[in-house]
Amino acid sequence: QVQVVESGGGLVQPGGSLRLSCVVSGSSFHTFDMGWYRQTPGKQRELVAHVSSGSSYNYGDFVEGRFTISRDIAKNTVWLQMTSLKPEDTAAYYCNAHRTVTTAFESYWGQGTQVTVSS
Repeated sequence: QVQVVESGGGLVQPGGSLRLSCVVSGSSFHTFDMGWYRQTPGKQRELVAHVSSGSSYNYGDFVEGRFTISRDIAKNTVWLQMTSLKPEDTAAYYCNAHRTVTTAFESYWGQGTQVTVSS
């Protein structure tokens, strides 16, 4: 079974940095597109960062160069390095692995890790 597990959330001050980790197990990691999404209560989950299996990258508009997604295929791990954090970045951050096998779309979500930016 495919499992997605995030870690690294916590409380940081505005302007601080945080690195989130996501480990995927149970399948071939390199076949997945990987993404980080975030959600606050009452709001729709939004894209933070995404890297495809072909190593193309894109970020949410709010990132503004502050975040970087990276991937280590050998470690089955994707990271989200966040810098210059703002209070508006406070949210639950979720890791997602998705792929299309033949015509079937597969999507797997982690449990989420809370990021709180506050002084």
